Parts: sequence; structure tokens; C-alpha cells
Amino acid sequence: MKNRIKIICFVALLLTSCVGVPEGIKPVQNFDVNRYLGMWYEIARLDHSFERGLNNISATYTLRGDGGVDVLNKGFDKKKNTWKEAKGKAYFVGKKTVASLKVSFFGPFYGGYNVIALDHDNYSYAMVCGPDRSYLWILAREKNLDKSILNKLIEKAKSLGFETDKLIFVEHS
Repeated sequence: MKNRIKIICFVALLLTSCVGVPEGIKPVQNFDVNRYLGMWYEIARLDHSFERGLNNISATYTLRGDGGVDVLNKGFDKKKNTWKEAKGKAYFVGKKTVASLKVSFFGPFYGGYNVIALDHDNYSYAMVCGPDRSYLWILAREKNLDKSILNKLIEKAKSLGFETDKLIFVEHS
């Protein structure tokens, strides 16, 4: 029985650590999910197997009836000449005015989705990280982002400890 409790505690710790925010990073405050809804284009990212080889990547967010957010990620695989998509769902970890969510594409397993930079005036660009510094995305409402804004976001990411020299810049056609 004692070992079973230890295992349950260990699994709970793993699951909750996957939805957190990296140490020293704060999610955006005064977040308005209704303004965040809609389509975003991926401008840059750190490499991960689930997006490797894809271009024309977008994410579309819509409100769910249960207060969460539906997520539809799409990208084009040039080698296979096919579109790939992944459907998921996201829920706020705490207050809905703090841009810290947990997102799942695989059943009960959730990962962190933390908006760490945002154009509060127009919601035209955002920077998102996962539960650790190996996940980073720069998103925009348009397929291109002004170079000065992109550079500002990359500088911020670098100052927060992300390996910005490993960013992949997404092609959009």
C-alpha cells in the first residue's frame, strides 16, 4: 500500500509539472481569451518531432461549451504533399485573466501552454512557451511579422533563457 501511494504521488507530480510555467517566467496578465480566439500563424518555433518538416503551420482557437478552448493545429508536409492536423482542447490552469493553460492532444495527458508575450492592443502577435524552455512558439495573425517586432520577441526569449539560435522560421506560401 505504501508503494502504491508513492507511485500515485509520483505520477501526480509528473502530470502537474507538465502543465506548469518554466521557473522565472510569468504568463501574460489581463488576458482576454475572446480576443485570442481565431487563427494564428506560426512564425518561428523550437524544433519538435510533432511539427518537424511542416510549413504553412497555423493554429485556430475556438471557445468550447465547457469554458475551455478547442485547438486545431494544421501544417503542410512538403515531402508527403499532405496536410497534417491535430485537434486538442485547452483549459485555464487558474484565473482566466492569466494566460496559463493546459492543453491536450492525447486524452488525459496535458502540457503547459503559456502566453509569455502579447500585443495587448491588437492581439496581433504572441509568444508562447510550454512547461519548460524546450518549447517556444512565436505566433502572429498574419503570415509575416514585422522584423522589428520579431527581433524584440527573440531578444525577450533569449533573455528568458530560450535557445533562440535554434529557432526554426516557418515558411508560408
